[in-house]
Amino acid sequence: MELRALESGSTIDGLERLRGRSVMLATRTQLASALALIELDGLARRVVLCTPDLTPEQFTALTTTAEADAIVLDAESPFSQTTLEKFSTHAVPQPGAAQLRVAERDTEWVLLTSGTTGLPKLVSHSFETLAGALPRQPTSQRAMVWSTFYDIRRYGGLQMYLRAVVSGAPLVLSSAGESTHDFLTRAAAAGVTHISGTPSHWRKALMSGEARIIAPEYVRLSGEVADQTVLDNLQATYPGARVAHAFASTEAGVGFEVNDGLAGFPANYIDNKASQIEMRVHDGTLWIRSGRTAARYLGDTAAALTRSDGFVDTGDMVELSGSRYFFRGRKGGIINVGGLKVYPEEVEAVLNADARVRMSLVKARRNPITGAVVAAEVVLTPDQNPDSAGAETLKDELLDACRRKLAAHKVPAILRFVPTLELTAAGKLVRPSA
Repeated sequence: MELRALESGSTIDGLERLRGRSVMLATRTQLASALALIELDGLARRVVLCTPDLTPEQFTALTTTAEADAIVLDAESPFSQTTLEKFSTHAVPQPGAAQLRVAERDTEWVLLTSGTTGLPKLVSHSFETLAGALPRQPTSQRAMVWSTFYDIRRYGGLQMYLRAVVSGAPLVLSSAGESTHDFLTRAAAAGVTHISGTPSHWRKALMSGEARIIAPEYVRLSGEVADQTVLDNLQATYPGARVAHAFASTEAGVGFEVNDGLAGFPANYIDNKASQIEMRVHDGTLWIRSGRTAARYLGDTAAALTRSDGFVDTGDMVELSGSRYFFRGRKGGIINVGGLKVYPEEVEAVLNADARVRMSLVKARRNPITGAVVAAEVVLTPDQNPDSAGAETLKDELLDACRRKLAAHKVPAILRFVPTLELTAAGKLVRPSA
């Protein structure tokens, strides 16, 4: 994607009629949204970045909450039946249309939270909270080419999009339904140097061997807990690259990036008065206050986005071990086994540490005595046959590793091998709702 293509015209028919309006940006393709965003910023009063996985019912409800009076959509948009005034957008600028101009107002950028169930919340940001802290100049001696597994209409992908925009670097986007092989092949052909994704994205690429198609100098993980195994595997695959994992959320913004190759983050990140991003741990949960946090939720919500002192509850549980904090999982994802807590990600980290395991998912299974027991689904590396005679032995060895490293109530009572695990549209493991 080359943003200078907009110098020849506009991608939105009737762009000037969107001045000062609340606009739902609801295209099927990422490229159409990427180009439209540049044109709408500074012109529209509000832009809501819709993801194509919304149901019609969700879309209608969010339209009401956003007080939207217009929609920008492409030919493949799933929301073409809306009663909002429609504006068509194209992936190729139309000659003679309105050109890039000086911003006239501070446009409100509205993102959807990435929960797997229920109606997403609408989170209000400004361009400054989203991009104000991003470097304006390239940090690499090579010409940077960005890419991401994420959809740019979600917070993680939008950060990569804005990094490319403010630094003037090209960006390679994924396409809906595109295989990992085809995406990485295109990224390699474009000479991608910087690329991001969730740990689950990277585990899938590593599992198939397709990660070696590219040769980046910077690899970034975020969106899920990055355990030591996935960090080590990426560093081994890209020995010349800097492998970093970052913490961010739609509400709290970017919290920090860890560049030392280790899981977790240094304890001195907490209560660091010299940092522009303040972090605290309250009842085991990470709280963040900075200039990158969102302004508010749109519409009626059960709770305010921030406390009175400006801190945002991320909902992510952390635990201090030695000189580092480690993420244990989401507050709402705890498994209760007879009154004892189990963090699924903690068990997954033990399973994933075995070289024969590529990824795993730990969840609750109902039990009449304890209320729940721990169940694990495990995807093996391609050289392992889950149907072979040695599969039971492998299962026993994985459970033995759990018994050595975890309390008894955390050890899976059920463990089964599966061919694959489902990911959400945001690239995260699909976890059962609490």
